[in-house]
Amino acid sequence: MKKTMLKGNIILMLTAVIWGVSFVSQRVGMEYIKPNTFNGIRTILGAFILIPFIFVRGKTGKSRPSDGKKLLIGGIVCGALLCAAGTLQTWGMVYTTSGKSGFITAMYMIFVPIIGLFAGKKIRAATAAGVVLAVAGMYMLSIGGTDIAVNKGDVITLACAFIFAFHIMAIDRFSSEVDCVKLACLQFFVCGTINIILMFLFEHPDWELVRACAVPILYSGILSCGTAYTLQIVGQQYAEPTTASIIMSLESVFAALAGWAILNETLTLREVFGCILMFAAIIIVQLPPKSRDSKTAGSSKP
Repeated sequence: MKKTMLKGNIILMLTAVIWGVSFVSQRVGMEYIKPNTFNGIRTILGAFILIPFIFVRGKTGKSRPSDGKKLLIGGIVCGALLCAAGTLQTWGMVYTTSGKSGFITAMYMIFVPIIGLFAGKKIRAATAAGVVLAVAGMYMLSIGGTDIAVNKGDVITLACAFIFAFHIMAIDRFSSEVDCVKLACLQFFVCGTINIILMFLFEHPDWELVRACAVPILYSGILSCGTAYTLQIVGQQYAEPTTASIIMSLESVFAALAGWAILNETLTLREVFGCILMFAAIIIVQLPPKSRDSKTAGSSKP
């Protein structure tokens, strides 16, 4: 049992590493092309990467029977939310660092239980404490020295985290009724299609720049969208949900480390302290309840 749990934790850690480095690929991509162009190509690519996996699962009998109507509705809803969140995230990276973007994006862990309040779910004391820490960390991370203005990219990325929270809730809603990999593939197709339509309407891409941006696009499409999502599904077969959620939230740490190692991005001592507070908040809200709070909302990244 311990060996299988360790296996799951290692797989999920690799997932977090891939997602963390993906913040760097998006940051680099924004130097060449605009958000809808980047996200449109990478999500369509991610969908095609999942098709062979779906085929193999079907042949081996591991694919879960799905209601076609629910799968279609789920794919459209999740794809539209993913498109909105991904566009805001990529747009935000034009104005902020990949490390800060990683930490702010991870605040979806905070927003999920807060949104759950409107669905009649109670908020735990630990969640309330996490919110306070997250707000303090956000202040330390985004506002430096005498500058009282929040960075434009930070605000955009915070909006992205808020929409990601709704995306997580939508995944939770539909994944219990349809095959998860098929849902992922369909949401990528929907997300990619919307982005490509917006790309032609507003961005008029330069295909020479798209080719120059091939490496970040391939990384984000093949590894971040396709491979990492598949690894998450495999890993969560062996890991306890709360543990899995905490491990995957480490993507924010790997985003900061990747930004430092690859892009030579730096964080001031104040910003590092803000990151620590936000990471502490992320962990606190994912701690298992001790007693009656067992029904309180909690989630992991889809």
